Formats: sequence, structure tokens, C-alpha cells
Amino acid sequence: MTAFNLDPRLRDDSIPVANLGLCSLRLIDDRRFPWLLLIPRRPGCVELLDLQAKDQAQLWREILAVSGVLKDRLQPDKLNVAALGNQVAQLHVHLIARYREDAAWPGPVWGMGQSLPWGEDARPLIEQLRKDLEAR
Repeated sequence: MTAFNLDPRLRDDSIPVANLGLCSLRLIDDRRFPWLLLIPRRPGCVELLDLQAKDQAQLWREILAVSGVLKDRLQPDKLNVAALGNQVAQLHVHLIARYREDAAWPGPVWGMGQSLPWGEDARPLIEQLRKDLEAR
């Protein structure tokens, strides 16, 4: 069996938050946008349909749980959920809390200006996200 390895670009562009049942949850290292990734820990998966049926169901449960936490905790104007993979083939799902006053509204966040790293300011958000997920 092939081992799961996180794509280096996803690793370098994000901060670990938690390991859920199926996915690694990571925070994109750009404080302008509350932007999370769910990355199924299954080798070789590029598309949602590459997952076995039980893993597809688990992924949807994790998407809904993380989406609920983002909505309840951050109260965004809109919650964007997408699996694009045009630049990084490894299957991953973006969950982005969007606000009418954010730097990219109403357009996409990809390629929007210069990112602002979280640094130590990520720690309280990550801890709160972990607590909120444990409570679900």
C-alpha cells in the first residue's frame, strides 16, 4: 500500500490545525482570509470520485462539520466550499469564510494581492477551531 504524502505546496502554504477521521485540516497561511483546507489522507486521490464510497461520505461529514464551525464561529457573509485542484492535483477541499469587506470580495481569493502570513496570531484561531470541532 502506498503511503499518504502531503503535496509540498499544500504543506508550505498552510498551517496544521487537526487530523479528523479522514482529512488533515489545515489553515492557509494568509490572514486576509479565514481559509481552511480539508485534505483526505488517501494516496493517489485527485478527484472526489477517486475516494471509496465510505470515504466520500466521511469527507462530506467533515466538510459539513468544518463549515458549521466556520459559520458559527466567524459568521461570514458567505462560505465558499470548492475542490478545484487546477494547480495542485492532490485532492483537497477549500473552505473559505468570505466577507463583503474582504480584499477580494466579490471575486475569488486566488491570486489576490500579496498574502499576509499569520505568524503567532494563528494560534488562538487554531485552538478555537479545534475546540469547536471537538464539541461537534
